[in-house]
Amino acid sequence: MHLARGDAAALTRELVRIDSRNPSLVPGGPGEAKVARALRDVLVSWGFRAELHEAVPGRPNVVARVGKAGARSLMFNGHLDVVGIDGMSHAAWDAAESNGLIYGRGSCDMKAGVAAMCAAAARIADDIEGEVVIAAVADEEFESIGTRALVESGVRADAAIVTEPTRLCIMPSHLGFVWLDVTTTGRAAHGSRWDLGVDAIRHAGLFLAELDRFDGGELATRSHRLLGRPSVHASLIEGGTGMSTYPETCTVRIERRTIPGESVEQAEAEIMSLLNTCAERRPTFHGTVRTTFSQGPSDVSMNAPIVQALDRAMRWVDEEVRVEGMTAWTDAALLNAAGIPAICFGPGDISLAHAAEEYVPVAEIERATTVLARLAVDWCRGTES
Repeated sequence: MHLARGDAAALTRELVRIDSRNPSLVPGGPGEAKVARALRDVLVSWGFRAELHEAVPGRPNVVARVGKAGARSLMFNGHLDVVGIDGMSHAAWDAAESNGLIYGRGSCDMKAGVAAMCAAAARIADDIEGEVVIAAVADEEFESIGTRALVESGVRADAAIVTEPTRLCIMPSHLGFVWLDVTTTGRAAHGSRWDLGVDAIRHAGLFLAELDRFDGGELATRSHRLLGRPSVHASLIEGGTGMSTYPETCTVRIERRTIPGESVEQAEAEIMSLLNTCAERRPTFHGTVRTTFSQGPSDVSMNAPIVQALDRAMRWVDEEVRVEGMTAWTDAALLNAAGIPAICFGPGDISLAHAAEEYVPVAEIERATTVLARLAVDWCRGTES
């Protein structure tokens, strides 16, 4: 495809037109290969040094650079995969534009952000004194194999902006999460044999009552300056084999949203404590807990150089500066863990992500591009003024 250099809105439309549903979430989804190749080709035509790096076979990241290698660097990071399209109220891949809005799956989450970061780097490529690294990655919507592979391969920068949809707010922090399976054990027996059977589902109910008290009590006392309180909810439940059989096991799958300072080990220990409380109250109660997956929270100081630099860049181009917390998890946590201070800033509203109606304002894409271009010039110069 041929696009005018630095045209963020046009690039958004082209990216949205390519189906990149994550195959780990959508059986038969095509993944990121086609959209990654298309983006690489655009970036090469715009003068980038651009390559595809496979995170896993058939699922590549795009890694592109402009400027001077070895100088002060800034990474722009965004993901190319999208979620499913079931229930959408408009065409998923048309990238139709109406009333200044581009519609389509991934328009908001987050192909507009990817387009804005690429266009910003293209616009300042001839003037930059350092280096901008573009990292357009695979699989953020599932297990983030793209950014994990990126950092494991040694790609680094002095700071990073993850261009997730923030409504052009600066978002230095976001929640993490822990997925846990809680299994209660009973004793199978005929439904008439109350004297033999132990109901694992009722035991799960006892645990859920304790979980409710924990969420409304202890967790409500904790808070983060931008993110508010942590939380926990029951997501799925499974148990029993038939109407006339006491259920031998029941598994409740829960999600614990964590604030900075909370750990996986802490979350697991807290759930185990709730199970112990149930066992103290009911002699037949037995339960176990197992962590199945987790992603850590992210937290960058308001005084960090990259936060202050973005603040100044926004003021320079007459954008209102707003600082908020990001409730959704992002790859910023992985970049921070790798020693790259990373914060979120981009066009679009996260409330439209994965929604039946997904769109992004064209004007917001352009405003984001202008801010990111100014930030890149200042950051790589080392002045951030």
